[in-house]
Amino acid sequence: MSLLARSSLPNAITIGRIILAPAIFFLICAPSYGARLLSFVLFLVAAVSDLWDGYLARKYGWISNFGKLVDPIADKLLLVATFVPIYVLSHRHWPGAEFPVWGELPLWVVLVIFGREVLITAIRSYAARRGVVIPAGPAGKRKAVWQNIFIGAALLWFALHTAAMQRGWSGAFWRFWQVLHGTVVSVTLAVALVLTLYSLGIYLWSWRSLVRETP
Repeated sequence: MSLLARSSLPNAITIGRIILAPAIFFLICAPSYGARLLSFVLFLVAAVSDLWDGYLARKYGWISNFGKLVDPIADKLLLVATFVPIYVLSHRHWPGAEFPVWGELPLWVVLVIFGREVLITAIRSYAARRGVVIPAGPAGKRKAVWQNIFIGAALLWFALHTAAMQRGWSGAFWRFWQVLHGTVVSVTLAVALVLTLYSLGIYLWSWRSLVRETP
């Protein structure tokens, strides 16, 4: 593989995530166990590819203007393609709809997740017009990781409960798994929300400092 071809690999991976997003969306919405399990698998591929293309870009310096522009778009598209159907499915009346502790996914959770992304995009655009780049910090990266863990756990939750409903799963092991899996879903959502608000606070502080320093 030529150097030019290798250096374009992160961009190709990013485009692949964009292609996967609508496929994941429609698979989650399909009422079958196989489709929802496939949505979980494809989401894992997309989440791991996000880490991989970032690693390649940083390690080898394969950073391009195209990647800077498109990579955040791919991340936000994947977030919308998963959170929206997760919200919708959690509000339907079927055995696997509600999450432990949380119940139906609250609307305010979705608004916090999406509101943070909209506000951060606005702050970055404001800074960019003044020639200042506000990069993703450690808190933002940890937030993304925990969000992805929650999304993956939620997709698997829906897939397995669909299988349980269609195949009549029951018994002690299934009840134990529901408790274990439900704990993971509940805790990861809570951590993701805390990190979402924390990382937003850091960005707002950076924006405040930028405004004070700008003539």
